[in-house]
Amino acid sequence: MRKKRPLPLLRDVRITGVASEGKAVARYDDMVIFIPFMAPGDIADIRVTKKRKKYLEGSIAELKTPSDFRTDPFCGHFGTCGGCKWQHLNYDQQLSFKQQQIIDHFTRIGKVGFPDPEPILPSGKTKYYRNKLEFTFTSRRWLTEEEVKSGDEISEFRAAGFHIPGRFDKVLDIYYCYLQREPSNSIRLAIKNYAIANDLEFFDLLKQKGFLRTLIIRTSSSGELMVILVFFREEKEARESLLKWLSANFPGITSLMYVINPKGNDTIGDLEVNCFSGRDHIIEEMEGLRYRVGPKSFYQTNSEQAYELYKVVRNFAIPQKHEVIYDLYTGTGTIASFIANQCKSVMGFEYVPEAVEDARFNAAFNNIENTVFYSGDIKDLLTPEFVADIGKPHTIITDPPRTGMHQEVIKRILEISPAKIVYISCNSATQARDIMLLDAGYRIERMRAVDMFPHTHHVENVALLLKR
Repeated sequence: MRKKRPLPLLRDVRITGVASEGKAVARYDDMVIFIPFMAPGDIADIRVTKKRKKYLEGSIAELKTPSDFRTDPFCGHFGTCGGCKWQHLNYDQQLSFKQQQIIDHFTRIGKVGFPDPEPILPSGKTKYYRNKLEFTFTSRRWLTEEEVKSGDEISEFRAAGFHIPGRFDKVLDIYYCYLQREPSNSIRLAIKNYAIANDLEFFDLLKQKGFLRTLIIRTSSSGELMVILVFFREEKEARESLLKWLSANFPGITSLMYVINPKGNDTIGDLEVNCFSGRDHIIEEMEGLRYRVGPKSFYQTNSEQAYELYKVVRNFAIPQKHEVIYDLYTGTGTIASFIANQCKSVMGFEYVPEAVEDARFNAAFNNIENTVFYSGDIKDLLTPEFVADIGKPHTIITDPPRTGMHQEVIKRILEISPAKIVYISCNSATQARDIMLLDAGYRIERMRAVDMFPHTHHVENVALLLKR
């Protein structure tokens, strides 16, 4: 059998930049290398981990000279956990890299003229900024590098934490997470310890067996708290005992829910969510508006920055009392409700029927009478006959998923020909691609990014397009 040649160790590699997915990038003998957890300006020995035809992937073997951009990571899970991969970069530099990433996408992919972006809006909080986290219970946790090197016998493999990047079957046990405020950590650890003490079976994703599966914790800016426990199978006595214990020990829980999920994946969108105690929703608040957030509702995961994002959208759209506005991919109607009192009417369009139900409820909940929400595939809804029937919009606001807009939706927008388009995106690469397709009828007037996710490469970008 032919032995594999060991992958090389590259000496004194200088990191020159950041790639689009957050990894650092360097060049060595005309080959591009992508390395996680490094900073531009670092000089290090790099262990090659994968060799591709046009590039290499590597990991840091020894940091020789640290970059001036570096700072000390604050989380003990840094380097193993899949989240917060930019903790080693100072926050100002993170913002600079995100801004440059957007410029690069519009230069290389969009290939259309664009103005200098307005200053990126930093997040007021760089820790404890998320209002939703999902944890996975496992009977076969990931062993850290330190544990493996120690040579100690490992006897406990049960855990509650996050999936290891690229390993759907392995979960890192999280002892403290800086993403969500208390009582998030306390609830997760309490459930884990209760389950171990009471010999509840943790889930094995490979073998598809076990009892405790996942935990979802949602908090709101109004101080409310939702906890959703997902079980692989129904064991009524064990389930009720755990939920009663949790309710008694954490009386601040506003909404305690549970799901039985016997499927091969963790998604609960198509499953019944049962309310064990409290309400079946929590309330979010923004600028005097109140939003119902249910167990399946989409709501921006950084509540404070969501407000800043929507203010940018409103500032770009400048709604007027005589104008009709279309809100594409409206979700639960948060943007539609946010601008409704400044325009004639807002028409919201959304593919997910449950989200449309939430949008209608939220409008009624806030006594908003000039919004209408439609459920269905947007490219099929926006026919010329439909637009003629409900009224042509002055402005279209669009906030599509990461994949961007379907080409047929872009075609419909060009046919409708509104005076303005405000395009919100969590992926500036697909945003740049879509705006290139809109370039025949529109020019970019303004752009501004809003940082929703500190310590990650993700960023929201808002672009204002005006009709040529």
